[in-house]
Amino acid sequence: MELIQAVVLGVVQGIAEFLPISSSGHLVIVPELFGWQEFAGNVSFDVLLHLGTLVAVFAYFWSDLWRLLMAAFSSDPDKAADKRLAWLVVAGTFITGVIGLAFDDFFKSLFDRVIWVGLFLMVTSVILVVAERLSTKRFDAPERMTWLQASLIGLAQGFAIMPGISRSGSTISAGLLTGLDREQAARFSFLLSAPIILLASGKTAYDAISSGASSLPSLPVSIAAFAASAIAGYVSIAWLLNYLKKRSLYPFAVYTALVGAAVVAWQLWLV
Repeated sequence: MELIQAVVLGVVQGIAEFLPISSSGHLVIVPELFGWQEFAGNVSFDVLLHLGTLVAVFAYFWSDLWRLLMAAFSSDPDKAADKRLAWLVVAGTFITGVIGLAFDDFFKSLFDRVIWVGLFLMVTSVILVVAERLSTKRFDAPERMTWLQASLIGLAQGFAIMPGISRSGSTISAGLLTGLDREQAARFSFLLSAPIILLASGKTAYDAISSGASSLPSLPVSIAAFAASAIAGYVSIAWLLNYLKKRSLYPFAVYTALVGAAVVAWQLWLV
């Protein structure tokens, strides 16, 4: 039974990390809904699942990430666009890190009450609708953004640490509002996710080890959950990039609004 639960949560993490529906929110809701207490609030297990989605990003964008890494300190004019994009990712990541460190304790406190997840899922719905209504394409590539615009996307990613605020939804929406089309906004969002998932997972793992607050399940269960998260994450990235070529974020806004409202009603009924 533990194996099935772990794989289900791995799939949930892989899907919800990249679709604009909030993985952090779903990792709170699902264990609480089904009474999977061994996974509820297990920080080490959540880190494992996030590392699975990090592998998905590296697997899908390995050529892009390698090109950006090689261009970051290059003086070759042919690599100027990639160099600029690399440093735009760094700028966005820096802002996210500042927000995360400044509000770390506050963000963590929100995970203690499921009702916050429902409320913030509805906020995600509003963010997606606003981005769709107000977006106007002005750039054909993310490296044409200004430093301020990249920083604003990083700011959006920083506040998406709150459970129920979708990281991908917030960053894609911010990308749309800065002038990117949906597909390019999603690509920048996913590139931006790699360093922050790595850094956040490292910090969370260090905190968990230091406090001894949580531990991983057995090795076979951990491997299965990690693999499920990585595979589901890879499929989600590929699917969403293709989906956004011709379709809007409105269906995800409807989903997050309905789930958010249901979670709030559920929690109020339990009071």
